[in-house]
Amino acid sequence: MISLPDHLLARLDAQAAERGTTRSATLRDLAEAALGERERLLAERMAELEGQAEGHGGDVLTDLKAGRRA
Repeated sequence: MISLPDHLLARLDAQAAERGTTRSATLRDLAEAALGERERLLAERMAELEGQAEGHGGDVLTDLKAGRRA
């Protein structure tokens, strides 16, 4: 069960009536669209960042080995 404010529920019902479908089907479609858009935006941002990462400036493995007891 989910809770929605009355004004949002009224908008959802109006959308469902306009589509000729149920409240649940409309809510499902809207959620899928919103989540799909979020995933698309995240993928777009990741593509923008790809290749921009720079090295940490050191040789971590060598530093770790140097700190170990023999």
